[in-house]
Amino acid sequence: MIGSIFLSVALVFSLIAMVMYYLSFKGYKNTLNIARYGYHGMAIFVIAASTYLWYAILTHQYQYKYVFSYSNNSLNTGLLFSSFWGGQEGSFMLWLLLTSIIGVILQSYSSKRGDLEPRVMAVFALATSFLLVMVSPWFKNPFEYIWTVPVFVDIKSINSQSLNLPFIQNFIFTDQQSNTTFVQMSKELYASLTQAGVSVNQFIMDGKGLNPQLLNYWMQIHPPMLFIGFAMATVPFSFAMAALMKNDYREWVNQSLPWVLAGTGILGLGIMMGGYWAYEMLGWGGYWAWDPVENSSLIPWLIGVASIHTMLVQKRSLKTTDGIGRYAKTNLILSILTYVLVLYSTFLTRSGVLGDASVHSFVDPGNLVYFFLLIFIVTFIVLGFGAIAYRWKYLEDKSVYEESTLSRELALFTASIILVASAIIVLVGTSAPLFGQAVETVFYDEMHLPIAIIIGFLNGLSLLIKWKSTNTKNLVKESMLSIILSVIITVLVVVLGGVYNLMMIILTLSTTFALIVNAEIAIKIVKGNLQNLGAYVSHIGIALFILGIIGSAAYSDNVNVDLVKGKPAQAFGYEMTFTGYTPIENNTKYAFNVAMKKGDNTYNVAPIMYISEYNNSLIREPAILNLFSKDVYLAPLGYDEGTNDNSSGGEVVKLQKGIETEFNNAKITFDKFDISSETMADMQAGKDFQMGAVLTLEYNGNKEDVELFRKSVSGQVVFTDYTSSNAGIKLTLTNLTAEMIEVSISSLNETEQQVVEKPKQEVLTVTASIKPYISLVWIGVIVMVLGFFVAVARRLKESLL
Repeated sequence: MIGSIFLSVALVFSLIAMVMYYLSFKGYKNTLNIARYGYHGMAIFVIAASTYLWYAILTHQYQYKYVFSYSNNSLNTGLLFSSFWGGQEGSFMLWLLLTSIIGVILQSYSSKRGDLEPRVMAVFALATSFLLVMVSPWFKNPFEYIWTVPVFVDIKSINSQSLNLPFIQNFIFTDQQSNTTFVQMSKELYASLTQAGVSVNQFIMDGKGLNPQLLNYWMQIHPPMLFIGFAMATVPFSFAMAALMKNDYREWVNQSLPWVLAGTGILGLGIMMGGYWAYEMLGWGGYWAWDPVENSSLIPWLIGVASIHTMLVQKRSLKTTDGIGRYAKTNLILSILTYVLVLYSTFLTRSGVLGDASVHSFVDPGNLVYFFLLIFIVTFIVLGFGAIAYRWKYLEDKSVYEESTLSRELALFTASIILVASAIIVLVGTSAPLFGQAVETVFYDEMHLPIAIIIGFLNGLSLLIKWKSTNTKNLVKESMLSIILSVIITVLVVVLGGVYNLMMIILTLSTTFALIVNAEIAIKIVKGNLQNLGAYVSHIGIALFILGIIGSAAYSDNVNVDLVKGKPAQAFGYEMTFTGYTPIENNTKYAFNVAMKKGDNTYNVAPIMYISEYNNSLIREPAILNLFSKDVYLAPLGYDEGTNDNSSGGEVVKLQKGIETEFNNAKITFDKFDISSETMADMQAGKDFQMGAVLTLEYNGNKEDVELFRKSVSGQVVFTDYTSSNAGIKLTLTNLTAEMIEVSISSLNETEQQVVEKPKQEVLTVTASIKPYISLVWIGVIVMVLGFFVAVARRLKESLL
């Protein structure tokens, strides 16, 4: 009740601030101070509500449905703290909290810049008002009591002494399928408990806890960083609307640019923190799967970065014209679009529309919340683009600019267009599930490869080209050293790294060119004004990032390995020996110890598997050996604690799709894999799953369709077989990877005669992967973000001029 009161009061203050700021803009006296009091009052009550929610979580106040649903007694303090944003209600609350705090900083910033404050803060307070309505008692309120809507609570979470209460049997139910007993927490049970003098917090002793995939320290860092980026996207929108309200487009670029740089830098860092979290936790060996929810946060980042480039051109052009400057209209549209796309990202993630298309999507929140999210988006679309349409005739830049084709202005604009094109591609693919369609990851890869090449060349050329015009001979002369070094490095990568794909070679060349040009200029600047380093450092980071993608994604390799305890196995030049497992974390998890050796170097890694009580499913956590030039990645698939290994002595063949083999006059062809999207989702969720291989068996003119399966059942890997009495052979699947299958083929006579029983032995099955130069991905992100903040420091000073 206290938290709901805080949020309701905060909503009233936010609406007062919005109205008073708007009246102040319109010239009404004595309204500005009221507006300021209103906004600061709202921020204080939002902070108070957030603090109370943290208190409720840390002290296990399970009378609140949200606290019960996303925390429990076994979580450590860090994970309890991060339970704040473990569900929909809390993530909206986090977004509101961060937006409110950023608004306080923005209010101070704008108050020092003429008449900016009333216009900017009126729009900003509108955004906080919408967020406050979202967490109000009518929608996704984190302070809703657990008995408001009936909830089934596992009887293990109930105080055992309370089970002796005379009325409790009326609320106990058993799920026959899972043989689990529940207590229905409802208004009727709450009334009975109250009458008996038992509080809900005494009755419910433990919560459900977090999804096991969230039990990671990145849970404490990634969501807040991402939501800071989302919250900061509100600021450029507010600046754009402020410019449109006043119909003055000269000052807003200087005022908005530092915020755009900081917001895109933080959002980019937050996105890639999520990538590292997936890489470290989920076990599929990658950091970016083009998942719709991952994409939805990438789209506003791309638009934000695009706006930075055209803002720089407008800012530069204002020095030579009395007009609104070049690309003013473009910058307004991009600034508005950035926040609208953040709202669209929220809609995709929180509305439940991607429930079957994304492993990140939240459950369906209900029709009321669904329609409110639509109203939220539509309101800001209408406000933003409606204001642009209203001011359209004033947004024509009538100034004449003398510049050649080889000008930095045109290069920066082209870079912006390329980034917008990338955002459109991702937007189309991400929105496809809304229309019942699905887009494969190859769509994104193939579409972005030429875009990445163009960005690399533009990245370097835009810095060599001068403002307004460039002498072609001077350009060739200045770029010659960079071109020669880029070619040499690319040749070395091709020869030493085995990069033979033409498009990858071109991408390596363009990225290396960008890296060398930026590094050369940065080295020269180090001797002068360090504040001018920002753009070059960011570009260096992006170049390193793309080089890391080339190595880790395009040239990654993997193989499934059965590690028999005590017996070395080879993979990628490493000798791997499974030495046994160790119970960890109070015997709730098991670390499977693997000793790795290459030359004189020895390493010890330990992938983890355990059965989660949260959803009674097998959870797998990979082990990563981080080396300078690569990562060796071990993802556990299953563990066999010891079964009789009967071998038929058949011939083992490896088959890729479309490849055929012959055995005893029978022709066996591997046609395709049978791996559904549901299978992939079950794999990532740690559930039981099966993957199939479809083959055709031809003998004496007869065809048989064969499907062999690799099953994972409670962590145990099982392969199926197929017997053809017509051909007199038996097919047994022995391995299945992303590229091929292994099949043991034997005649029926051999199968009967050559069976040899082997002693029981423990087997750990893992997927071993090699990730060349993946460290460049993470180094590149850090360097890029560092560059953004160097640029923020410079542009912040300029915003006061």
